Amino acid sequence: MTDQQQFTGKVALVTGAAGAIGAATIRLLLARDAAVVAVDRDIAALHLLRATLAVGERFCGLEGDVSAETSVRDFVEQAVASFGRIDILFNNAGIEGLVRPLTETPLADFRRVLDINVVGVFLGMKYVIPVMVKQGFGAIVNASSTAGLTGAAGVCAYNASKHAVIGLTRSACAEWAAKGIRINAIAPGPIDSRMMSSLEAGFLPGDPGAVRLQLTGRIPAGRYGSADEVAAMVAFLASDDALYLNGGVFPVDGGYLVH
Repeated sequence: MTDQQQFTGKVALVTGAAGAIGAATIRLLLARDAAVVAVDRDIAALHLLRATLAVGERFCGLEGDVSAETSVRDFVEQAVASFGRIDILFNNAGIEGLVRPLTETPLADFRRVLDINVVGVFLGMKYVIPVMVKQGFGAIVNASSTAGLTGAAGVCAYNASKHAVIGLTRSACAEWAAKGIRINAIAPGPIDSRMMSSLEAGFLPGDPGAVRLQLTGRIPAGRYGSADEVAAMVAFLASDDALYLNGGVFPVDGGYLVH
C-alpha cells in the first residue's frame, strides 16, 4: 500500500453499509484512517456493525433509504454536518430481487430492484456531487456487477439495473470530470455473501450447492471472491493512486468474464 492509499482527513459515505461488501469496505477505510458515514435501512444491523469497530468519533451510522429522495438528501446533509465534507462516495446499496423468468417477474419486484439499484445510485450522485464540486474534488465508486456486463436467465431486473449503473457512471463522468470528480464502477463477480446465497437458492431451490459448484467451475480462479477483495478495489479507486482513472468499469471476478 502506498501513502496515497491512506485516507487521513478524508470522509467516506458508504450505502448498503451493513452488507458484506459495505461492512468490509468500511473496515478497510477506517483502517486507513478515513472517517466513515455508514448508511443502511437496517438500523439494528448498523448498531451491530458499530459494535465490532473501535473507532470512536470517526464512524457515524445513519438509517436511510437510497430509493427515497428525501432520505438521501437528509443523510447527505447529516454527513456534511457531522464531518464538514464528503471525499468518497461508495454507492453500494443493492438487492437481487426474485429469480424468475421475465414473463413471471412481478412489475412491483422489477421496479423495486431498479429503485434501489439504479435510482439509489442516481440520487447518491445527485446530492453528493454538489458537495464535491464545492470542494473541487471527490471520488465516487458505483457498485455494478458482472451482471452489468453480461446476461443471465432468471434475473432480468438485476441484470437491467447493473447495466444501468454502468450507463450512469459513464454519463456522470462525462459531466463532472472537469470539476475534479472521479466516477468509476466496480463489477464484482460471485462473492461469498448473503446475496449469492439467495441467488443460489433462487436458481436451484432443492440444491443451491450445485449452483455454487457450477459457477465456481466458470471462474478461472476456482473460487468465489471475498468481500475484502472487493473492498480493496473500492479503496484503490477512491485513493490518489487512481487519480487518472475515470469512467471505468473494473471487474473483481477472478476471471469470470473471460470464460
